[in-house]
Amino acid sequence: MTFLFETEEHAQLRSSMRRFAETHIAPHAARWDEDGAYPRELYRAMASAGLLAIGYAEDEGGSGGDLQHMLVASEEMILAGKSVGTCAGVGSHGIALPPIVKLGTAMQKERFVRPVLAGEKIAALAITEPNGGSDVASLATRAVREGDHFVVNGTKTFITSGTRADIVTTAVRTGDAGHGGISLLVIERGTPGFSVGKKLQKTGWWASDTAELVFEDCKVPAENLVGELDRGFPAIMMNFASERLFLAGQCVAIAELAYRESIAYAQTRRAFGKPLTGQQVIRHKLADMATRIAAARALTGECAVRVVRGELAAGLAAMAKNAATDMCSFVVDQAVQIHGGSGYMRDVVVERLYRDARLYPIGGGTREIMNEIIAKMESYEP
Repeated sequence: MTFLFETEEHAQLRSSMRRFAETHIAPHAARWDEDGAYPRELYRAMASAGLLAIGYAEDEGGSGGDLQHMLVASEEMILAGKSVGTCAGVGSHGIALPPIVKLGTAMQKERFVRPVLAGEKIAALAITEPNGGSDVASLATRAVREGDHFVVNGTKTFITSGTRADIVTTAVRTGDAGHGGISLLVIERGTPGFSVGKKLQKTGWWASDTAELVFEDCKVPAENLVGELDRGFPAIMMNFASERLFLAGQCVAIAELAYRESIAYAQTRRAFGKPLTGQQVIRHKLADMATRIAAARALTGECAVRVVRGELAAGLAAMAKNAATDMCSFVVDQAVQIHGGSGYMRDVVVERLYRDARLYPIGGGTREIMNEIIAKMESYEP
């Protein structure tokens, strides 16, 4: 099953990403997961294949397409590559670059966007702080203007691609408390006072690197300010809506892969004289998995269509994320159950997917925060 919006163009994109992932990712997926990293050369390889810059305009160094193309490519990368961590890591520019594309100067786009889309540099987004979590308006990393620089002090955590990023789109406090005093700065690797505090060890997404970043009297050129001073919060919120839709799409992909792996296992594994698919209880598990995947795919696809049309879809994106993460959690759990003891083994795909899936009700805004967004959009209060 594919998204209802897909055309022959999307089918060709799936085919291209499938060939790439089967060749360059799938043979190494288990090893990269255990190593906790994939090679940097993968970025250049994807760029050369025209698959790294999907969704970005050609005059920005992109391959064209829109958010729908990005969803399709991401799904096929997971389905064929079987490494969620690799997909999440390689795709970190998908949340780091949009604010620069939308609000940045021509110089910023040339210096920061084009090299990333060419696979020459790696980009990350740094918003979350040790004491902040989903409460973006409470962030404490401070940037003070001194002449032609900002001096930044603070710490960021849970930053995907943080240990290897060359540029980091960073949320900083430049004004008063609350959402009105937040700005975005691009901070480059090698800037004095900027360091990687540590690489974080996670339950899932092992192939991607996740880091704590530290800024100690870090001097950032004022020309690296993205958009207007103290006007970064709206850009962050717009970015979150797209990120949540990407996460929903990844959940659909993870669940679809777990479903396929479960069918293949159940068809070949015999119990009580017949394949597991000969057991009604297993067939019904698979039927429930397929039904929930279809429902989450439909909602995610509708949200993508509305976003591409230009509609404001923050509430629907939150719904899609919650529906997809709930579905994914259920499906991977059932996949492990169908595999039995094998599903608990590290060299089995569904074991890895089970660990990878746990992040999604947390990342990009927790499930509870999504419900608050939905409640506000639905205007329950009189």
